[in-house]
Amino acid sequence: MTNATNVRKDVQSLWIGIVFSLAITAAIWALNPLLAKIELLPDQGASWYFWKLPEPTFWTRFTAWGLYFAHQITFWWIIWYSQKSKSKYTPGLHKFNYWALGINTAFILLRVLQTHIWYDGLAQDVSIFSSQGSVIVLLVWVLVMENSRRGMFFGKKVPISKEINRFARKYHGYFFAWATVYTFWYHPTISTPGHLWGFFYMFLLLLQGSLFFTRVHINKYWTFAQEFTVLVHGTIVAVFQGMGLWPMFAYGFGAIFILTQLHGLGLKLWQRWAFIGVYVLSALYVFNGRLIQGLLEIIRIPAIDYILVFVLAGIFWLIIKLIGLFRSTQNPITSP
Repeated sequence: MTNATNVRKDVQSLWIGIVFSLAITAAIWALNPLLAKIELLPDQGASWYFWKLPEPTFWTRFTAWGLYFAHQITFWWIIWYSQKSKSKYTPGLHKFNYWALGINTAFILLRVLQTHIWYDGLAQDVSIFSSQGSVIVLLVWVLVMENSRRGMFFGKKVPISKEINRFARKYHGYFFAWATVYTFWYHPTISTPGHLWGFFYMFLLLLQGSLFFTRVHINKYWTFAQEFTVLVHGTIVAVFQGMGLWPMFAYGFGAIFILTQLHGLGLKLWQRWAFIGVYVLSALYVFNGRLIQGLLEIIRIPAIDYILVFVLAGIFWLIIKLIGLFRSTQNPITSP
């Protein structure tokens, strides 16, 4: 009976969180007409973030940055507490899971309220590339961590040491918490299709971050669903931008699915070949008449991500060595 109860707490929390994420996303859409009075400056190019006030005030900045820092520091503290307590993975919930779920729920609601009173997010003061870059590094970090389980290319592992993998797993929570909370507070809660999908994705990541040290946190289907949501989000944003770039995102992230993510789902060989076949045939159809250009579009995103895998692993290796060097200088070995 106890085990069944624990399973229900674990899995039910996930489903309640998903329903809540959908409900808040719908609420953002429903409340958007209230923001119609906001006047914005004309678009000024790729590096320009359109959705920010022309004339920010002390309070627009103070509320955005103040609430962001409160959210960020609180979430970091909960992660630190959970690691300090040396908790084990469980099908139930730890007390810090309740804290994290409550804190993230409260700050999500505060963000919606803050948008409708002061509008601005962090975008007023920092580059749009910082928000995009944080999520890219998060996705690459996942590739590094999962290499030991599912491999990198068709189930084959690349030579990333166990030491680097342990470092990535131990500290990923802090970076992921920063990337999600920072990106969440970067944007006002408005209802363009890209923003709605983006917020829904951020809510899923915050939910995942709240369920650390539970078994559902490491469920391969749930973690894959979050990785795959990037493909949907990126494609939708590109479609509504109307520049004809959606195939690059759809088939670029799709290539990462075919090369890497597909092989961590425990599918049978014929099922994997079925996915590969659908991907190849649909790509040939979409890029019909411009196959060379299509191939260049397809490889752009996976090439960047896989190069960054080795860059990030190298950064981890360097940090590990510097930590070891620092500790050796703090505790020098003396001769008897």
